[in-house]
Amino acid sequence: MSPGAVHQRLVARALAGEYKLFLGLGAGLAILGLFLFLEALWGGHAARAWQLFHVNWLYFTGLAGGSVAFAAVQKITNAKWSGLIIRFAEASVAFLPLSLVALVLIFTLGYDAVYGPMVHAAHGMDHSKEVWLSRPFMFTRLGIGLTVLGWVGWKLIRADLIPDMFATRAVAGPGRRSLYERWTRAYDGTPAGTLAHEEHLHRLAPLFVVLYAIVFSLVAFDGIMALQPHWFSNLLGGFYFMGSFLGAHMLLALMTVYGAAHLGIGDLVSPKQRHDLGKLCFGFTVFWTYLMWAQFLVIWYGNLPEETGFVFARLWGNWRPVGVTVFVGMFIIPFFGLLGVAPKKTRATLLFFATVSLTALWLERYLLVMPSVTTMPGPAFGTPEAGPTLMFLGLYLLSYALFARTFPMVSPRLAEITLDRERGHALVSAEFDHEESSRDYVAPELIERRDKPR
Repeated sequence: MSPGAVHQRLVARALAGEYKLFLGLGAGLAILGLFLFLEALWGGHAARAWQLFHVNWLYFTGLAGGSVAFAAVQKITNAKWSGLIIRFAEASVAFLPLSLVALVLIFTLGYDAVYGPMVHAAHGMDHSKEVWLSRPFMFTRLGIGLTVLGWVGWKLIRADLIPDMFATRAVAGPGRRSLYERWTRAYDGTPAGTLAHEEHLHRLAPLFVVLYAIVFSLVAFDGIMALQPHWFSNLLGGFYFMGSFLGAHMLLALMTVYGAAHLGIGDLVSPKQRHDLGKLCFGFTVFWTYLMWAQFLVIWYGNLPEETGFVFARLWGNWRPVGVTVFVGMFIIPFFGLLGVAPKKTRATLLFFATVSLTALWLERYLLVMPSVTTMPGPAFGTPEAGPTLMFLGLYLLSYALFARTFPMVSPRLAEITLDRERGHALVSAEFDHEESSRDYVAPELIERRDKPR
């Protein structure tokens, strides 16, 4: 296949995604979830509904921010392997404005249900801690932090979209074409313009990563640790944002398998690319476990009542089954499941382990929050809990679909870089034949070969 034919296929496939399943399912789940949520509010279960609203806010905000952080890390490291799949992560940026709306609702209508126990427990503390945990100060720093993070994240994704909008504007429909032409007026596609644009991207990416660590640490401290104000852990911020980063990789595995098939580029997303993503999923699974153990070990050998109470409530008694499930789902199953090479390359197994990990991550957020705020003796899941969960899931799918129906879901320029790297697979597979073979790369007839070997 000629270089021009490959490029034309990528351009056509970039705008081929309609994501009707996400659009319909997302709208349906959001409406059903909203109905159940309102029913719980009016039916005397407002506290339970708002507490699960908070749990899901932490979970889905983490996935959205972690997905943009994935894209930023790819830019910082000049990664070449992710060109075909990076947009499947970037699309999650569309959820961040909804996260801000949810934050406002938590600190207005849902504040007493979520932070009421904290306010009661905070009486008698020193003045500085009362000020730090006060409602106006907490809302202000979270609101400003998430606004700045979302703005920088959107600037980063927008900058990455512009060259692809420039490349696809000629084949875009009338509505998209006008948007693409408006956004690409300052971009001319020349080597000098492309270089300046890349430099802009490489300034935004490290800025976002730094903000991601700082802001999501604040989210963890104010959204989790503050709920039990006598307990503290300096590691909780890193534990939260790295857990979200792990979740973003697992989510990307799901979105890649679905999106590649939906866009008709499943033959271009090779087992090698899935293997690379699977290795990151495996590595950050181990790192999550390391952070969990490092946090637990210090609390255990310190044996201080103000620290051990938080852990004891979650690992013994009625909450223990949830804690065990989190450990098994976040570490045991993904670790041993993704330890080998074949499960990372195979779509079905990668999907399975990613789904298990994402479910366990939701339970982990649930476990971090609920024992601190609920008046119930143990976990419960009914209509008040299902409502906000379905609503957030629906809104996430809906925002993702709207992004996918508006912007190119394949980056022709980045995809060509990835495919260019795969042309040298003969030498690579010979050198690393214990992991890769020629069938793990894109078929030669789908991409043009080099005149000279790499």
